Amino acid sequence: MLNIIAAFIFRIAGWKIIGIPPYEIRKAVWVGAPHNSNWDFMLCLGARGEMKINVGFLAKSQLFKWYSGWLFRALGCYPVYRNQSGNLVEAVAAMFEQNETLHIAITPEGTRKDVDRLKTGFYHMALLAEVPLILIGFDYPRKALVISQPIFLSGDIQKDLKPVFDFYLTIQGKHKTWLNEYERKGAIPAFNKI
Repeated sequence: MLNIIAAFIFRIAGWKIIGIPPYEIRKAVWVGAPHNSNWDFMLCLGARGEMKINVGFLAKSQLFKWYSGWLFRALGCYPVYRNQSGNLVEAVAAMFEQNETLHIAITPEGTRKDVDRLKTGFYHMALLAEVPLILIGFDYPRKALVISQPIFLSGDIQKDLKPVFDFYLTIQGKHKTWLNEYERKGAIPAFNKI
């Protein structure tokens, strides 16, 4: 019922989905950017209802208070404990192994504030779980949630992230420093192993 209501609100607010939802993909890490607004989560709920794909979310553990945890779990959220990033990658990969179908969405910027580089946990989760990335762009000027084709990873992070950066350059609206630097230099930054 929640998905039906969220999809209805998504449509009447004038939002649309651009791209073909990956119905044939049973497991994937969904990557959402640029994360500039508190409304991004609501848009994802609406798009999830519209697409009819059960995408879960990772959310900071501070949101799972005694009075609110039930709500975030009902929305399909899983708590993230930020001080355990290495363990989080392994825990999410184990979730993929234990489930026949699983879609998890992550915002790799980690904040609505400006950032000069992406966090790479999303990449390592997908690589370890051997699942593709599905990119979603919050395109506020067009009132669209843009969906990429699945990106299958090779293990070469520089090569694998190039289509990620290229995709986000096509998303209209406010870009953060990490993407502006890529546009200016044309090179993927070096990433430390997590």
